Amino acid sequence: MNTIQGMGTNDFAVTLRDISRRFGDFTAVDRVSLDVKRGEIFGFLGPNGAGKSTTIRMLCGILAPTGGTGTVAGFDIIRHPEQIKAVIGYMSQKFSLYEDLTVEENIDFYSGIYKIAPDRKRERKEWVIAMAGLQAHRASHTAVLSAGWKQRLALGCALLHEPPFIFLDEPTSGVDPISRRNFWNLIYSLAEEGTTVFVTTHYMDEAEYCDRLGLIYRGELIAIGAPDELKTLFMREEVVEVLCEQPHEALEGIEAIEGVSHAALFGAGLHVVSADARATMPAIEDALARLNISLRSMDMILPTLEDVFVSLIDERDRMEQRQQEFTG
Repeated sequence: MNTIQGMGTNDFAVTLRDISRRFGDFTAVDRVSLDVKRGEIFGFLGPNGAGKSTTIRMLCGILAPTGGTGTVAGFDIIRHPEQIKAVIGYMSQKFSLYEDLTVEENIDFYSGIYKIAPDRKRERKEWVIAMAGLQAHRASHTAVLSAGWKQRLALGCALLHEPPFIFLDEPTSGVDPISRRNFWNLIYSLAEEGTTVFVTTHYMDEAEYCDRLGLIYRGELIAIGAPDELKTLFMREEVVEVLCEQPHEALEGIEAIEGVSHAALFGAGLHVVSADARATMPAIEDALARLNISLRSMDMILPTLEDVFVSLIDERDRMEQRQQEFTG
């Protein structure tokens, strides 16, 4: 891996302090502060439009922040964007590939962009093709590849210059589940070799694969920690899993129960969030009986990351509504 002159051995790979980005009157990223350790897989989780891509573009030196400070590999994101670009890999959700070029031609093109030494080009090309499993497709035009193969090729091109830091912006968007799983196996391999991975996603199942997560909503970082920490430290309420007939029809009736913060469809059933699950469960049973909906099972369960995220968003929205009522 490349040696980074901008940072010491014990420093963080990424540091952000109150970083913000405004577009006119719209604030896309609002005073985000976080640290990412070297060699970890850090996930940035949030719905579309939450500010994930804007943050990652600022980290990569593509977009200048309008407030706050930050470093990547010890280089200032405002003053040293070109130095940052030289020591990172960046893969966008659009894959940034040239579809009229073959697999090999795309790799050759990015070898030139990254100024890879002539005596290393062949070795790095073969590494990318082997890593991505593209041996049988090396002469194929990129346009004919499946989304999964394009994804692997894009990752390989982002890694051609052996960067110690890789930024992945929604890398599995539009890719089938098997390709997503295979892609995460590649990410694990990179992390085991010491590469720091910063990945944005809106898939809750992918968030479980990360060492630590930052949850972002409406441009604000609302929680940060390991997946298990988020489920135990940030979830103040309890979750009841309800399996019943006609869950869609049951949803509105259950949400109307006093003490229920919110309920959501989850698989073939419902997840019901309440401050006191044991007190809520008999009320759920009564509500379903009134609706003539058959109850198959009902149990308290450990919260999922989705439960945590929805609960935190709900809490944030209620707080904002109270503030508006107070100031209005």
